[in-house]
Amino acid sequence: MKSNFKMPQEELKMSFDPNTIEHLGVRMYSTLPPVLAELIANAYDADAASVSLTLKDEGEKEIIIEDDGSGMSFEEINSKFLRIGRPRRQEENKQETEKGRKVIGKKGLGKLSFFGIAHEIEITTKKDGKKNTFAMNWEDIKAEKKEYKPKVVKNDESCSAKEHGTKITLRKIQRESVFSSEDIVNALARMFIIDSGFEITLRRNSEKPITITNDRRFAGLEKEVEWKIPADSEYNDDYDKTSKIVGHLIATKKPIPPKADMRGIILFSRKKMVNRPEYFSDSTSSHFFSYLTGWLEVDFIDDLEEDVIATNRQSLNWGHEEMIKLRTHLGGLLNWLERDWRKKREAKRQKELTEATGINISDWFSKLPDDIRKKIEPIVRAIIKDSELSDEINKKAVVELHGIVPEYANLHWRHLHPEIQRISKEYYEKQNYWHAATEAVKHYILTVRKKSGSAQTNDQPMMGESFGKDSGLLLVTANSDMVENDIEDGQKFLSMGIVAGFKNPVVSHSTIESIKARGLFDEKDCLDILSLLSHLQKRLDNGKKR
Repeated sequence: MKSNFKMPQEELKMSFDPNTIEHLGVRMYSTLPPVLAELIANAYDADAASVSLTLKDEGEKEIIIEDDGSGMSFEEINSKFLRIGRPRRQEENKQETEKGRKVIGKKGLGKLSFFGIAHEIEITTKKDGKKNTFAMNWEDIKAEKKEYKPKVVKNDESCSAKEHGTKITLRKIQRESVFSSEDIVNALARMFIIDSGFEITLRRNSEKPITITNDRRFAGLEKEVEWKIPADSEYNDDYDKTSKIVGHLIATKKPIPPKADMRGIILFSRKKMVNRPEYFSDSTSSHFFSYLTGWLEVDFIDDLEEDVIATNRQSLNWGHEEMIKLRTHLGGLLNWLERDWRKKREAKRQKELTEATGINISDWFSKLPDDIRKKIEPIVRAIIKDSELSDEINKKAVVELHGIVPEYANLHWRHLHPEIQRISKEYYEKQNYWHAATEAVKHYILTVRKKSGSAQTNDQPMMGESFGKDSGLLLVTANSDMVENDIEDGQKFLSMGIVAGFKNPVVSHSTIESIKARGLFDEKDCLDILSLLSHLQKRLDNGKKR
């Protein structure tokens, strides 16, 4: 005979102070990403290989978080999940999961997070061939005083022994706007460092699922300089945990928009954020800070005897002795990063400008007279280092400046006598100023000899015979007063000097290579010779036989 006797259904029970859930759930978690982060952390601690997030906002909003972790038995729901403030690490006396993961959960309060955005929660969990489902309602919880009994939907219902994991469904969502997949995915990427053995996907309605990756942490940012810590850091102090700090920092090409909430360095411990982006400095006025973002792992803080991580994992207890040391070290690191950033940024931008414009900026400056360089260099350096204008505008500004004030050789060319330009052009354009000067000197000598009719075969005496106030074959002025007398003698002695001082040693008595090696002349001297020849040629143009 079949018995109609049924065992009384077991109960689930949650003991609490109503204010606890109000303060640690509803008020502390008022936005979606931190709530999802807590539930993802639970899945990670349950050794899940994957967790999927489904956001529904077509009609009544609903959020589903499902993982393939170890799941919970009915007894574990009561003794672990529904116990508010259960110190998991102390109670289980272990810091790692069965898979060897460092346990993230610590205070037993993250489970309250979903009440910050949803008023109705249903949880289905499978373990050891048993499936349990229960539901909780925020309004019912508030109506109770000390003890709340969730509604048991399924109690130890049989399922395949291969099935395991937990599914959490949030209903009566407390937000009016639709979900933004990209915004939520990017926010979650900044809250976790995702292991290779842990996959997080998010889907909104029927959209294609998005896999959350570490690369998304810098989504939408154009990197200019980056540092892998500690490999790329040269900062040294006496902090004894420097080698335990690892991470990835970047400086962007353009300032990070303040509303992006990404300026500064995020701190992680055990793969989850423990401190929002900040600069670890009392000063927030540094120009550098608007470009800096990234993350550092400081897992050792979880090993401290005293808990220094805030319940919502948004900040650390910076008043703690060990945290003061950490903050001092990080402040020093940022100071070093700023100096390194300025140096690398300038070098990188200068290289990019050189490639874009064809102007070798360092070479340009080196070929400007000091008085001109001192005026031009600060302007160009400001464009390279600090300009927030577009690359195209910066490029145009440098090209225009270079056009106004080119390298000394190009600036110098503009002022050469047309005849000197004609003779020296072939070599000048190839930047062979030595041959340009020697060819111009030889041409000047031939021109003077032809115009004066001097029979002297030696170049220096020929110049002495061709010019001079007293007996020169040519006059370059009216030679009517002392000023013009001086000019006549000046033409004589300068012409003799250019033969004796340049043509003879460089062309007649040595080689260019030998002169260079001895440091007796350089390219600047050759340009100066061309300038002097331009002056002498101009006088010669006006020369007439005496």
